[in-house]
Amino acid sequence: MPDRLPRLAGRLRRPRPAAGPSGSGGAYDAIVVGAGHNGLVAAAYLARAGLRVVVLERNPWVGGAAVSRQLHPEVLYSNCSYVCSLFRPEIMRDLELPRFGLQILPYEGGAILTEDGGYLAAFRDHDANRREIARRSPRDAEAYDRYARDVTRFCRFIRPMLMRTPPDPASFRPRDLAEMAWLARRFGEMSEAQIHAMLRFWTMSIADYLDEYFEDEALKAFLAGSGIIGTALGPMSPGSAYVLLHHYMGDVDGNVGAWGFARGGMGAVSRALRLSFEAAGGEVRTGKAVRRILVRDGRTTGVECEDGEVIRGTRVISGMDVKRTFLEHVEPAHLPEDFVARVRRFKTRGSSGKVNIALSALPRFPALPENGPMLKGDLHFTDSIERLERAYDDWKAGRFSRDPFQDTMIPTLTDPTMAPPGMHFMSCFVQYAPPKIEGRPWTDADRDAFGDTVVGQIERFAPGFRDLILHMEVRTPRELEAEVGLTEGNIFQGELTFDQLLFNRPVPGWAQYRSPVAGLWICSSSTHPGGGVMGAPGRNAAAEILKEARTGREQMVDAYAVL
Repeated sequence: MPDRLPRLAGRLRRPRPAAGPSGSGGAYDAIVVGAGHNGLVAAAYLARAGLRVVVLERNPWVGGAAVSRQLHPEVLYSNCSYVCSLFRPEIMRDLELPRFGLQILPYEGGAILTEDGGYLAAFRDHDANRREIARRSPRDAEAYDRYARDVTRFCRFIRPMLMRTPPDPASFRPRDLAEMAWLARRFGEMSEAQIHAMLRFWTMSIADYLDEYFEDEALKAFLAGSGIIGTALGPMSPGSAYVLLHHYMGDVDGNVGAWGFARGGMGAVSRALRLSFEAAGGEVRTGKAVRRILVRDGRTTGVECEDGEVIRGTRVISGMDVKRTFLEHVEPAHLPEDFVARVRRFKTRGSSGKVNIALSALPRFPALPENGPMLKGDLHFTDSIERLERAYDDWKAGRFSRDPFQDTMIPTLTDPTMAPPGMHFMSCFVQYAPPKIEGRPWTDADRDAFGDTVVGQIERFAPGFRDLILHMEVRTPRELEAEVGLTEGNIFQGELTFDQLLFNRPVPGWAQYRSPVAGLWICSSSTHPGGGVMGAPGRNAAAEILKEARTGREQMVDAYAVL
């Protein structure tokens, strides 16, 4: 089916004064539960289309995982998500986010530091990257062009799907048949060899895939990091190659695969979304936790809040993950048993932790050139696939990794607004951290030991690092679940395995942002196309809601949809 939302956005109503739930019996047209970035994206599109929309957020701030918080005097933390590249440029244009202060600053590629005291740098410039790889392996430098070409081809195939509602392959409705035909045409544009290569890539391990191109263990380990970030897979696990592709599909200023920092921390994304939404007349209510979603006669009628207030609405759009939405906020009697069983089986196994550090000065890494541009990118300290797999072995045993994979960055080298001159903020994203420690809940002692392990690894490559620490925030899956609402601490609100993508995300038959309850929608990263600060799930959900609103069609629950 053609994607009409961009054209619709051009006709959206201009910003209007805020309006409360007047008319329609005092009900809102839409109640969005959760002010994460996807909830705010969906709300902004709906408000700009003229609907009366309220966003309810349990925390005193908006943004979910895309927040900036000052946890140490004068130092601003991106204390959960920390880089921006996946966020769709179409959404930035439609919602006029640069007008509301959003600016993305691209950064250099980074480096991996090796156990022998050396390093391998990465650069945004392709030719510079190729020369750096040749410094360690001329053969790999030749292979790099082929690798970049092949991965780019896969990205070009997948990227158009990000902003489209996935078809239901079991449906004979015209819209689903049209979308399946569109997919068939996309495949028809590829050669037989290219189709085989792509289907094979989707199911491969990232270790096996990289072995087909490169020989240098450090290079393979550096590239493999994108295949394990945020997922309960190791580099040798089938399916981890697709996770790498998921991280490569973003762009900054039209540069595909580029990464950047939001000026002012990741909260700048959420702040711009909120301002865009409010300028269109939307209402945000923070400190407003929802207890349950109200349902009568198979249709939602609004929500009941923790403080007892009932807020009426024609539609409820959940920005929570699929498990929180349907297992904790909807009474089971209102849902088909098979649907509930599938939601329970949806995999949300957390695998990540985050350590945020305020530093009194820039740490010195003796292996790297002083003031080298690679310091402005991501730094890795695990220099082989084998070490990455051993870190995953700890996760499988229910332990945090003793020799973890880190994606470590110093955003203040690119964005000096986040700390006073001379001081710095360091962000450390860490694999692996299990949802429970050997089957039991995390304790404060476990959290502290996890943080100490991370700092100890950095200290090995930056002597004197501990002495620079002014403040440190350690976030395990326990904190990510309790503070951010990520079930089991899963940063993608559901693993990105092939059985949980496209028309299977989150549940077969219900992958088009609808639910078995009429008027209840879901716009979180549990839906297509998945996690990351992308905004596509929120935008796609809004597109479906507006299409239904235009036709005035009531949602019908088809028998075939409950498998």
